[in-house]
Amino acid sequence: MGRIGIGELILILVLALIIFGPAKLPEIGKAVGRGLREFKNAAKGLDSAGEEDNKSA
Repeated sequence: MGRIGIGELILILVLALIIFGPAKLPEIGKAVGRGLREFKNAAKGLDSAGEEDNKSA
């Protein structure tokens, strides 16, 4: 449980296409990608900050 299969992924994509339309999907994809990238960079920043704190202690 908790895994998304290919069938569920297709259903989500079809629903997104119906709700937002084909013109908005690229914009939504870019926004999601930017958000994930920022989250990843912030998580890396937390990891490196934690390592620096451990080294100084």
